[in-house]
Amino acid sequence: MMWWGDGGWGFGSMVAMSLMMVVVIGAVGLLGVWLLRQGRNARTAPLSARSARAEQELAERFGRGEMDEQQYTRARRVLQTGTTPEAPPS
Repeated sequence: MMWWGDGGWGFGSMVAMSLMMVVVIGAVGLLGVWLLRQGRNARTAPLSARSARAEQELAERFGRGEMDEQQYTRARRVLQTGTTPEAPPS
């Protein structure tokens, strides 16, 4: 009969399990960092691309004469600042 570990690895199994735990925890940590960075990039990159495309479309409409200079200036200010200008009191 084998009374000294039931045929296991002994000390080697403890080392292997410790290494695997370090690898798994490291992989989970790296995955978390990667997900945080992807989320941050997804919020900022497309917004600037959309803003540039919107300004280009606005300039094209102004160039075709679909809007006057005052409308173009107001719309461009809204795109750049993200706020609507106050309407004059009537």
